[in-house]
Amino acid sequence: MTIVVRTLSDRVFEIVRERIVSGALAETVPIRQDALASELGVSKIPLREALARLEQEGLVAGQANRGYTVRPMSASQADEIYELRLAVEPSAAAYAARHADDRYRAAAVEAFERIGEGAGDDLLDAAARNRAFHAALVAAAGRDLTIELVQRLSVLAERYVVAHLRPAGRNNRAHTEHRALLDAWLARDADAVRAMLTRHLLMTIEDLRSEFAAAAA
Repeated sequence: MTIVVRTLSDRVFEIVRERIVSGALAETVPIRQDALASELGVSKIPLREALARLEQEGLVAGQANRGYTVRPMSASQADEIYELRLAVEPSAAAYAARHADDRYRAAAVEAFERIGEGAGDDLLDAAARNRAFHAALVAAAGRDLTIELVQRLSVLAERYVVAHLRPAGRNNRAHTEHRALLDAWLARDADAVRAMLTRHLLMTIEDLRSEFAAAAA
């Protein structure tokens, strides 16, 4: 059994990240570190450490003498994130489908099952489980850099995944697509995995583009 030790900074990081993804922390408005640290019951030191990590992940922007602000969501950023995911994930998942050993295959099945165990109305939880499933599909021995890159892009995409899942029926559609994708992956059908994951990501960004266009109209 692996024991995971989380520091106070880790926990603060998770809480603040969740607030960013949910929209509880407003975009472009300076984060009031004194008030937030007081609310969380911590000193400013672990909060600053968490904000520095969030800046590295691209979720907040730091400016000298002005602190941190949440980076705004935008159609252009969504396009960039999904273009990068399309360039990396389908081929990486196809490779993993061919080369993943039993340990990685079991982890992918478990990640899919965890999606089904989540509460359907908790979009933050659904997005986190979605991220874990996509990471599991690219996991194979010796592919640490690929896994890290996909996870980084998935973290940046998570706010957009939450937005994408809000309309009724989207969560069910995603689950159906994930089931078919996992079946092809377990069958080691690399070509099908590449094609299905490409289509899955393309449909997501097309939905997001439509939503951004409607909001701007």
